[in-house]
Amino acid sequence: MNRRDLLALAASLAAAPQAFAQTTANTTTAPDTTSVALTTPLGRIVVALETRRAPITSANFLAYVDGKRFDGAASFYRASRPPNAPTDDFGLIEGGLIGHPEKLLPPIAHESTRQTGLTHVSGTVSIARHAPGAAQADFFVCMGDQHYLDATETQPGFAPFGHVTEGWEVLKKILVAPVDPNRGEGSMKGEMLVQPVPIVTARRV
Repeated sequence: MNRRDLLALAASLAAAPQAFAQTTANTTTAPDTTSVALTTPLGRIVVALETRRAPITSANFLAYVDGKRFDGAASFYRASRPPNAPTDDFGLIEGGLIGHPEKLLPPIAHESTRQTGLTHVSGTVSIARHAPGAAQADFFVCMGDQHYLDATETQPGFAPFGHVTEGWEVLKKILVAPVDPNRGEGSMKGEMLVQPVPIVTARRV
């Protein structure tokens, strides 16, 4: 091998790590989830948003977080448990911007469980709504598996978009907090908390 060939080989070897790094950078994918911390007077709750599998609903939630629309205005205001339930680990906890219409963003498209592959297992965070395509800021947390909320061939179901990774003890406290038997409408009657739990801040973590 002559001197010219040796120099060419050395140059190609020197360039290889840089080329490999560029290839690696180009093939790096975005993370599947984005974590958000909800700070309350009872402690912190962290949820991992399914930004890959439920992109529309996750992006909507992050818009409220990044715009600080939840801060000091949102709260956990509903705790739903089976009648006379003796435990603190089965039911629904709902939160959002009830009473603050000025902070609401436009409704979003419905992401069915049949579309996302997600399901309402214990710890799931799902978007609340009156009808498919009407969801805005409110959301609920499943405590215990609740597959009846999933979509079927005839029912649209609800749209899960994340899961709780921290703060289960906080959620238990909210679930067993006193409710007003006379407040709420329809299925929510008797499930509204006497003292809603404020969401002081909501931030990406």
